[in-house]
Amino acid sequence: MSPKTSDERSYYLGTHDVEAWRLGVQHRVWRPKTLDVWRRAGITDGSVVIDAGAGPGHATLDLAEIVGPTGRVHALDRSYNFRAAIEAGARVRGLANIERHNVDLMLDDIPVSGVDAVFIRWVFIFIADPVAVLKKLAGALKPGGKFICHDYYDWGTMSWTPRRPALEDFVETAIRDWNANAGDINVARALLPALREAGLKLVEARPIIYAATPGDFVWQWPKTFIAPHARRLAERGVVSDEWADGVARDWTQAEADPRTIMTTPLLMEILAERV
Repeated sequence: MSPKTSDERSYYLGTHDVEAWRLGVQHRVWRPKTLDVWRRAGITDGSVVIDAGAGPGHATLDLAEIVGPTGRVHALDRSYNFRAAIEAGARVRGLANIERHNVDLMLDDIPVSGVDAVFIRWVFIFIADPVAVLKKLAGALKPGGKFICHDYYDWGTMSWTPRRPALEDFVETAIRDWNANAGDINVARALLPALREAGLKLVEARPIIYAATPGDFVWQWPKTFIAPHARRLAERGVVSDEWADGVARDWTQAEADPRTIMTTPLLMEILAERV
């Protein structure tokens, strides 16, 4: 097996085209919140920014447009598939201010330093030692540079009314499997108290949670994850095919019920500054 193939398979959720598409939906749902925190962090024309764990580059490309031709975005990710997606997106948008680095955030040094901002979203949940990576990324900032993180604080807030037993069981099962095989799904609880140790000063912590109905665009975010992830769990032998079918059935029924309200996992937005 080539290092490239091994690297792609080691991703808990994969790096295939369907996952890249799912990440695109996720980015579009969260884009207004993301643009707002970038603005509050002072990212602007000429800024130099790290997008850590850039994935297929949905945030990278937006950042590159914001910082303009005099700025620079350093996209860090160890996936070759995702690197190719970033390169393709940059060609489509006519962007020449992106540097792509194949970097394992846990194992490798950060290849740039003295940057204006670091952005990292839904990455610490996959990392065995998130505080060590936090320190690395903080060290890449210039004094006064901004650290921006979006990551989960309480995944267990995901729920539905009217209640859906199979979906409730999915939440509990997914949390257990994630913590056993991927990382800490509620990792923001560990990041916040570690900021000072990493040389960062908290500017603001904002909890973000949505309440969505099937007609809301936000609904599409968990829709692209829940039933497919239940099927992945069955393929890995964590659950039965019948269990995964029940999750998909409950989801379909919830989506068809005009009374349904879903609350999303609680995400913590962390904005901090290098001291």
